[in-house]
Amino acid sequence: MKQDEGVAALVARFAGLPDKRVEGRTEHDLVDIVVLALCAVMSGAEGWDDIEDWGRAREGWLRKYLPLRNGIPGHDTIRRVFEALSPAELEQRFEEWMADLCPAVTGRIIAIDGKTLRGSGRVGRGLRSLHQVSAYAAEYGLTLGQRPCAEKSNEITAIEELLPTLALEGAVVTMDAMGCQTAIAQQITAGGGDYVLAVKDNQPRLAEALRDFFGSLNAPGYPKRIASRHETLDKGHGRSETRCCLAVGELDWLDLLELKTRWPKLSSVAVIESTRSIAGRVETEKRYVISSLPADSRRILHAVRTHWGIENALHWCLDVTFGEDASPIRLRNAALNFSFLRRLAINLFRADTSRASASPKNERPPHGIRIISVPC
Repeated sequence: MKQDEGVAALVARFAGLPDKRVEGRTEHDLVDIVVLALCAVMSGAEGWDDIEDWGRAREGWLRKYLPLRNGIPGHDTIRRVFEALSPAELEQRFEEWMADLCPAVTGRIIAIDGKTLRGSGRVGRGLRSLHQVSAYAAEYGLTLGQRPCAEKSNEITAIEELLPTLALEGAVVTMDAMGCQTAIAQQITAGGGDYVLAVKDNQPRLAEALRDFFGSLNAPGYPKRIASRHETLDKGHGRSETRCCLAVGELDWLDLLELKTRWPKLSSVAVIESTRSIAGRVETEKRYVISSLPADSRRILHAVRTHWGIENALHWCLDVTFGEDASPIRLRNAALNFSFLRRLAINLFRADTSRASASPKNERPPHGIRIISVPC
């Protein structure tokens, strides 16, 4: 797709944003400021001054796509606009864009996880750092949506608000222990998806039951059960790691504990034992999961390992490449909106099929993805 068509589509996507400024008393159009900020963030801008400086240096290029009726806005104007702009409005357009371009992720993994914007807090003033939950199409490297956690809420509420915005039909949704909730599992299966949920002591009865079950699986004196087993071995840089997944689909023992009926379409449970060897030191860790998938250890292990990738492929990129943790922007709306721009920038870069490293494992994004190229 040609660059001018891509920029025009981007401008059209944000053209309808509600403008809360006083009509007739604004010198710069809202869409101009939003598109300017996005392009600047894609080029490395980390704050309002950076956006203004980048815009003045690239004004000629921007005028090919934006009217800029009074030139490039100052950094104070850009800051005030993003403080007033509703994060929900930006998120809605982001999610609509992703729904158009990626209407289904059948058979793919959607990893849902939270991340704190550490620089947005100030302990001395009692200002808590903002926390967001993101849905990430891990195999494409694309963020599908995000929701901030309310000041006196937690990830569970944000997840419950995020799930209805996603196309879940045929997808496998993975979450850490915070998302291991019956209501969340119900939302996923009602949307046509499957789940793989980590189990820890926030579900104490279930966690204890899984530890006891796998601790005595097929031991003498216990019933023989069919277990699917899959093992992987990774080596490199003086380290080796073995991961062994055991998955079981016979869940009559959970019925006896009155636990199975609480979890919609629960079909399997699994334990993943990781043994890591570094410089002669050996570490072992066990993780337990429940799933609506059949007891296929290879598929469950793939889902769990893909979920772990959200830390490296999204959170690490936000912090190291875009400096999110170091960002000093603290005002609530402004910090959330700037975080949105970073995620949108990552999506645009990842969707650029002209670059070999655009997507994890060099996979091509879903059909119809379009990308603009911003000059450096």
